Amino acid sequence: MNQVAILDRTITGRAAWTRAAVDDAAYRVELSAAARQELLDAAKTLRRQPVPLLALRSDSLEMPACRAAMEEVRGILTEGIRFALLGRLPMEELSLDEAKALYWMLASMLARPVAQKLDGTIVYDVHDTGQQALPGSGIRPDKTNIDLQFHNDNAYNATMPVFVGLLCVRPARAGGMSRVMSFYTAHNALRERHADVLPRLYQPFWFDRQREFHPGEPSTFSAPLFIRDGERLSARLSLHQIRGGYALRGETMDNETAAAVEAIRDVFADPSLQFDFHLQAGEMQFVANREIGHSRTEFHDHAAAEHRRLLVRLWLRNEGAQGYIG
Repeated sequence: MNQVAILDRTITGRAAWTRAAVDDAAYRVELSAAARQELLDAAKTLRRQPVPLLALRSDSLEMPACRAAMEEVRGILTEGIRFALLGRLPMEELSLDEAKALYWMLASMLARPVAQKLDGTIVYDVHDTGQQALPGSGIRPDKTNIDLQFHNDNAYNATMPVFVGLLCVRPARAGGMSRVMSFYTAHNALRERHADVLPRLYQPFWFDRQREFHPGEPSTFSAPLFIRDGERLSARLSLHQIRGGYALRGETMDNETAAAVEAIRDVFADPSLQFDFHLQAGEMQFVANREIGHSRTEFHDHAAAEHRRLLVRLWLRNEGAQGYIG
């Protein structure tokens, strides 16, 4: 393999946090009374003058208090610890469509929503469908109730979202705890504990493309897990898709590759490097997708469909095309 220059130093700064360094002020943003009133007024306006969700823009209505809250979120995502929890939409006073519309408008203040599937799906429901996420099946793990390892979204595509938003419509009956981890911190831990495998992580791995490709195109995608741009680092860490990528190609990971994957698994299992919280109905989670890994624990759902866990996801970026390929 060709040698690349790895980032061979301890990364410091607010983005390279550990669990002990995270307090509420670092990631929580509350919607003020004025912002909540703006949201309720916006819902009333949309009831009188319905507009298709995809036609809504961040400047569709004057919402200065909401815009101020989203600027606070942006600061956390770009200069702070790279994940934010925004609370909360008044779900008890909104229909599901109204909640999605208000969430869309808030998220659009960060960046443009883009497609999350080849068919152009932009607003994506995260819920358990009872299916299995097998290699090549096209069933994404977020459509199951399994424990999700730390990952960033769309790691198996050329253009990843810059930010990812999740609106909690309904939590699960039990489980489904949200978790986040700084990939800067993960890189530091890998350098300290598994320095021998770090160069391999800067070389390409195979990813399962989740059946999101045009006819005649390959079913796998090749990319390094860490990408260095000067002193800046970004990551593609999605072990589920990596396992699927090698399975689809009928390849066995060589010893160096397997050791690198096992080192990542070891770091991902360290609770001191991660932070967890329960998303409540109406709360919105935002992450800087190329710098933060997110996951959730296995969950057990309600029997009645109308009470089952439901999150609504948006992918956000201003660069590239608005389509899935980007």
